[in-house]
Amino acid sequence: MPSFDTKCEPNMVKVRNAVDNAAKEIGTRFDFKGTAAAIELKEKEKEITITGDADFQLQQVMDVLLGKLAKQEVDVKFLDAGDVQKIGGDKVKQVVKVRSGIETEDAKKIQKLIKESKLKVQAAIRGDSIRVTGAKRDDLQAAMALIRKDIADLPLSFDNFRD
Repeated sequence: MPSFDTKCEPNMVKVRNAVDNAAKEIGTRFDFKGTAAAIELKEKEKEITITGDADFQLQQVMDVLLGKLAKQEVDVKFLDAGDVQKIGGDKVKQVVKVRSGIETEDAKKIQKLIKESKLKVQAAIRGDSIRVTGAKRDDLQAAMALIRKDIADLPLSFDNFRD
């Protein structure tokens, strides 16, 4: 029976490369000399920590990061920026989470969307991914198109397509 998996997984190698390139640029840019501007990736927690002297500088560092992520072809929908926090002195930091996996609410939303579409496919939540199975390949491709159209706020990928 044909099936495919719907996942929300970033390419962490490309994310690491983008963060490293952003850190190099921050280190060499004239307007960041002598400031607390820095960027760091914690791969295990899937977090990017941005530090700076002020909110404006955090935004500049974030712009550099977004540019580097775009060059690496990483979808910026994977990023979930947290609140700006004050740390010692006049410095501020912001933690940006890298989304990984489909959350339960979103998974249920996708499953409900597929059930209401009247396509002859079934969706099953499997941990942080969704397995969609059906009798015909055309039905599965219609389900992919439906998910892409209606769930535009998540960077979903379709893997493990089997006939």
